[in-house]
Amino acid sequence: MTRDAAISHVTDYFDAGTFQSDLASLVAFRTESQNPAQEARDESLRYLKEAMLPRLEALGFACEIIDNPDPRGGPLLLGERVEAEGLPMVLTYGHGDAVLGQEGMWREGLKPWEIVEEDERLYGRGTADNKGQHLVNIAALEAVLATRGSLGFNTRIVIEMSEEVGSVGLPEVFETYKERLTADVLIASDGPRLQPEVPTMFMGSRGGTTFDLVVETHEGAHHSGNWGGLLADPAMILAHALACITDARGQIKVPEWRPDSLTDSVRAALRDLPVAGGEGPAVDPDWGEESLTPAERVFGWNSFAVLAMVSGVPEAPVNAISGWARATCQLRYVVGTDPEEVIPALRRHLDAHGFERVQIRAHDRGFFAATRLDPEHPWAQFVGASIRKTAGELHVLPNLAGSLPNDSFTDILEVPTIWVPHSYRGCSQHAPNEHILKPVSRDALRVMAGVFWDVGAGGTPAS
Repeated sequence: MTRDAAISHVTDYFDAGTFQSDLASLVAFRTESQNPAQEARDESLRYLKEAMLPRLEALGFACEIIDNPDPRGGPLLLGERVEAEGLPMVLTYGHGDAVLGQEGMWREGLKPWEIVEEDERLYGRGTADNKGQHLVNIAALEAVLATRGSLGFNTRIVIEMSEEVGSVGLPEVFETYKERLTADVLIASDGPRLQPEVPTMFMGSRGGTTFDLVVETHEGAHHSGNWGGLLADPAMILAHALACITDARGQIKVPEWRPDSLTDSVRAALRDLPVAGGEGPAVDPDWGEESLTPAERVFGWNSFAVLAMVSGVPEAPVNAISGWARATCQLRYVVGTDPEEVIPALRRHLDAHGFERVQIRAHDRGFFAATRLDPEHPWAQFVGASIRKTAGELHVLPNLAGSLPNDSFTDILEVPTIWVPHSYRGCSQHAPNEHILKPVSRDALRVMAGVFWDVGAGGTPAS
């Protein structure tokens, strides 16, 4: 049997409609990790027991479902399939949890927990993030095994149910089970392609820190006529404080937030990569670091954003000076930024500009740390060559612009990480009307069957 036969096998799986029906059964599990109700926690366990466990065991995995050591998190599944000593060990990963379903906010005719097909799109919560993506990889493994009779490599898998709440407990699980999770490489999937028709490969992600800036000037709200000019306006103070963090085009002014890791090799990897087009909003050419290309701004640099801000009661303003103002802010950062210094650096910067009364309140749930693997790494070269063999073209990113728990793999398990996303940037993940594109899913199945076939054919960096 041949590589082409494995790809044909997984293509038939898609064309027969089996991928779509399998995905529908996964989406039907209401695995909302952001929902604290016991019913949601029970659903996460049911997803692992009823959806993942039987399929992985049929594939030859020995699996164990373990409790999350963090009470805020859901359970995890660890699996292992060993064919022979000395073969490469490939670790893969997925998360079965999703953000809140947002029932009632989806377009008419759509429901979060049911698959609806419209115009080559499959709508449903978790289709893009991440049920559809780990289903692609599991199905690709099945196709290789059915074609060759063996994978030709050893495999370990992690399915977690807490990614959408910051992968709480994942680092502790990796520390505890490190010997059971060691591998030569992680090959997993999350996030979007840069363009739907061209596969993307990335080897890390930006980190993120979220915090509130709060100004409290006086108790209660007071008449703006009687007290205007006498009471400090917290919204005005907050606006000026925010204005000292970046300039008018969003260029970061906090010295420690400006990274030094945009090397020549990273610039070369980012050269000519598309960041516009598709169904997303138009890119503003006059926003962000002026000296950088758009690709360098989003993949090779830090970005600061105000996610929300409020003072008084915007829905029903009155003639009064509020006693408080708050902005929820976020720094997305690349390798080269010390995450422990993000908040202290901001404190020093605000104080130096006279904003001592602006409080910084870090959010309890942090993001993942920034990671990046050199695009010249042997495993990146190997997987990239396999994808090009199947698909022809490939976009290669040193790191994703968003965040995911890659730091647990790189820092704890010390494994090189390769991510091959199976969604696209217009998928509405985390929002109503989440969906995947059927052509992307079909192409992704073919790509991953090729990758897993090539790993089992020998000549990998680990062999």
